[in-house]
Amino acid sequence: MYRVLLLLSRVLNSYTPYIVISAAIIAFFFRPLFSWIVSYYQTGILGFIMLTMGLTLTKEDMRILASRPLDILIGTVSQFTIMPVIAWTLVHLFGLDTSIAIGIILVGCCPGGVSSNIMSYLCKGDVAYSVGMTTVNTLLSPIVTPALVFFFAGQSVDVNFWGMFLNIMIVTIIPVTVGFVCNLYLGEKDVFKKTRIVMPAFSVIGLALIVGGVVSAIHDNLISGGISLFIGTFAVVFCHNSIGYICGYFVGKCFHFSKSKNRTISIEVGMQNAGLATNLASNFFMATNPLSVVPCAISCAWHSISGTILASIFNIRDKKSGKMTNFGKINHKKNGIN
Repeated sequence: MYRVLLLLSRVLNSYTPYIVISAAIIAFFFRPLFSWIVSYYQTGILGFIMLTMGLTLTKEDMRILASRPLDILIGTVSQFTIMPVIAWTLVHLFGLDTSIAIGIILVGCCPGGVSSNIMSYLCKGDVAYSVGMTTVNTLLSPIVTPALVFFFAGQSVDVNFWGMFLNIMIVTIIPVTVGFVCNLYLGEKDVFKKTRIVMPAFSVIGLALIVGGVVSAIHDNLISGGISLFIGTFAVVFCHNSIGYICGYFVGKCFHFSKSKNRTISIEVGMQNAGLATNLASNFFMATNPLSVVPCAISCAWHSISGTILASIFNIRDKKSGKMTNFGKINHKKNGIN
């Protein structure tokens, strides 16, 4: 049974973007399958996803956080300044409708996504730094995210600061803390180790359910908005995400980070916890601005896809540079140069 779950976990982790997209498509054409996933179920599912993140945290991760405060500070400040500013700029540049604008700003104000750790691993980035940034950003998000949303969107809509604070505490801080404590005291037990390995698979399923539930909830609005609504929103999501990657990498260059750390901060800044943004949009803005969840749902799928693509690009560059290095060595040998 464990081998089956392990194989399932690997498959789900490898094909996360496609599973999320499939859930969105199925929810659009077969709405009743996901209509039961209302806001309180979304909160529970997101809490479970954050629990799996907590299960990966160890005492060594905490030591790394303590030993690299400046690096973490640079990454955290970049995360909570670059993405909100880009979101606000795009909202005004594209002249977005208030509902869509709220969704974009929500995504921009959320902490980095949990899957960014996986992407950092895939592209040979600094995984410890990635985990450190994600952890600190998540711990700060109950205060920073509502404050940023209020600052960037408070003039357009009512922002329930304390409601968002409590919601983020429930779905992020508490589950992450529980997961970390469990790992701290049970981490050496074989049963727990096996459970921890297969848990990410259920996180993928949870993310797919959240996106499917959102698509089901806004089905009628998507129909009335037509293909233009989707394409227009996706264009903004694409720009927001891509510019975030570029700016994050540039920050690393400015501070003379190593190549692996440049890649990590690029991914950490560009990839957002769009699942959290979706949950916040559903609970606090959907009643008056139903389309606010559209950019969040699209971001859930696209950030996973783009992160995979970016990791592949970095790996391709490594292979090419490796071939060029080997080619140079061969030429040196042919010319009698040692």
